[in-house]
Amino acid sequence: MKEMILVVEDDPAILTGLEDLLEGEGFEVRSARDGIAALKAYRAEPPALVLLDVMIPQLSGLDVCREIRKKDALTPILMLTAKGQEVDKVVGLELGADDYIVKPFGVGELVARVRAALRRAAARATKARDAGPIEFADVRIDPKTFTGTKSGRSFAVTAREIELLRFFAARAGEVVDRSTLLDEIWGVRYEGTTRTLDQHIAKLRQKIEDNPAAPRFIQTVYGVGYRFSP
Repeated sequence: MKEMILVVEDDPAILTGLEDLLEGEGFEVRSARDGIAALKAYRAEPPALVLLDVMIPQLSGLDVCREIRKKDALTPILMLTAKGQEVDKVVGLELGADDYIVKPFGVGELVARVRAALRRAAARATKARDAGPIEFADVRIDPKTFTGTKSGRSFAVTAREIELLRFFAARAGEVVDRSTLLDEIWGVRYEGTTRTLDQHIAKLRQKIEDNPAAPRFIQTVYGVGYRFSP
């Protein structure tokens, strides 16, 4: 059975090119040319992956990404951005996009990014099914339900937060630099600001720390990255 990709792009020439390319690579393709149509298509038939342009009518690609991530933590979302749109890249990753591709792009690069994102999504789904809970101190994270508890208080966690905690737990006590975390968790060599990672860490601290301003578990190592001390 073919994997279905939802392509959201308002430029007719680019959209046709993407449809032809992906269909030629063996994917089934659905398309939309604005944000409202994109969400309608996504809800009608959830895709294996969303290829989403940032600058689209009705709702922006960032708004579409935000809406999808409210209920879907796993479907990979690849953002298409114009060259130099640094802010859009950062915000897109903060909202839960898995990767970004800068226009103009090579067809080989795009296909490689799509296949890599699908492989990572399959691996995440397998981990979510098979892995047990993450437990340390008074914190317990259940990856099967995307929920956590701390001292009897319940909260929701995202797939990215679970991945971060698993990665940290496997390297407890080690200092992990930011570029390694972006490579391992986001799967991209992100050459810009690491703000997206820092924002995810800040949100995670709000859930698991007694005092997020003076974190006990995820400690900042200034100028380098983070250390997990369970």
